[in-house]
Amino acid sequence: MKNSIDLTARIFIAIMFYYEAFDSFLYFDDTKRTMSIYGLTWKQDFLLGSVIVFLIIGATLVLMGYYSRFGAFLLLVYLVPTTFIVYSFWNDPPDIQRVQMINFMKNLAIIGGLLLLTIHKPGKYSIKRLIYFMRLPG
Repeated sequence: MKNSIDLTARIFIAIMFYYEAFDSFLYFDDTKRTMSIYGLTWKQDFLLGSVIVFLIIGATLVLMGYYSRFGAFLLLVYLVPTTFIVYSFWNDPPDIQRVQMINFMKNLAIIGGLLLLTIHKPGKYSIKRLIYFMRLPG
């Protein structure tokens, strides 16, 4: 049961970040405009391209359970600053402060899940375990 839940959790986490990468790629110019609104104007093409690569690599590693700790780290490198820049509810007007705070708290929960991935080994259903058992004695 634990291993099935581990795999399901990794799938859900990966889907979210794959979607984020796909959306950022598909709406590249719109995303750059949004970055400008939040004051991220330095080398936007480089930053956004790097983010998309981090998201794809990180989500893939988490999904496969192969170097999932490193994958979670890559996703954290993206999510932590993004959370504090985009959902800075303390700077928002009162009419949108509550919604921004809810989104901020959701991202904190995702950050918590990624931190858990960094301290736990991937479960039974992972590529890393498959590679370990496929090694020939030698």
